[in-house]
This record gives sequence, structure tokens and C-alpha cells, in this order.
Amino acid sequence: MAGGDRPQHQHRTAVMDLADFARAFFALVLTLGLIGIAAVAARRFGPEWLVRLQRPKAERRLAIVESLPLDPARRLVLVRLDGQERLLLLGEGRWLADVPAGSNHPTEPAR
Repeated sequence: MAGGDRPQHQHRTAVMDLADFARAFFALVLTLGLIGIAAVAARRFGPEWLVRLQRPKAERRLAIVESLPLDPARRLVLVRLDGQERLLLLGEGRWLADVPAGSNHPTEPAR
């Protein structure tokens, strides 16, 4: 080899070849397509599929029937316990009042 001779292989430039660009583009399209298919399948079959995987549980004693925000600090919660419903007024991380079903007088929480 003479001092000015270059090796036979061409030096690649920083510019992406068309084949590399097409490969990257189709890989992106394939990835986004798989994510989309997974999202559609989870939305369509997800809730029922997850319920079927869970073990059947015994009848629960406690259930939140309804919850109603009054303002950013207070919330009314209707709770059913052993077939009886109670209305709770919750606020700022503490229990404010409890109204048994059919009663007009709230009971104050123990402080």
C-alpha cells in the first residue's frame, strides 16, 4: 500500500441511509400499532377478564353506596354495613357527623 492509498471500504457518513430510515420508521409504526391493539383489547376485554381471574369472595359486609363531594374539604358518603345504611359527613381527614338511616339527628363523633 502506498502512503496515499485509502482502504477499499467506504467511510460511512453521519447521514442516515434510506434503508436505515425505512427500518426505523416501520419499527416505530409496528410498536405504536402493538400498543394500540393492546389498548383496544384492554378496553374491550379487560374488566371482564380481570374479574374472571379473581377468586370468588364471600359476600362483603361493607360497601360504599354513594359518595357526594360538597366542597373541596367536605364529602357525604352513604355506607351500607350489614344491611343498614349510614350517612357520613367527612371533612379534612376526619369524621364530622354520622346519620343513621331513618334518623333526623346526627351523632357527633367521639373526640
